[in-house]
Amino acid sequence: MESTLSVETGNLFAQLPTDLKAEVFETLVNAVQLRIERIVSKGQASPPDFWYDQNEHEWVLILQGEAILELEDRQVTLKAGDYINLPAHVKHRVAWTMPEQETIWLAIFY
Repeated sequence: MESTLSVETGNLFAQLPTDLKAEVFETLVNAVQLRIERIVSKGQASPPDFWYDQNEHEWVLILQGEAILELEDRQVTLKAGDYINLPAHVKHRVAWTMPEQETIWLAIFY
């Protein structure tokens, strides 16, 4: 059986967006029950009273920078190398990202 996928290469630190007035979400892989995204933030936070409440599980790794995620019962500070696994429907929001440096996230939705 032949695969319909193609071989792709890239670099998560290359071609960073220069216009970061808003967070930038880029899908790197999209397959059945799996999506991998690179997210680039620079000083952004979720709007007040906004909560993500997703149907998918999300595993997130901070590659560069720092962020604070707010869960309903606590805040979690993430620095380069830190990760968090968020089961589906765990409400969360971005409380803070570094304003002076890009925060690069690798998000895996499954």
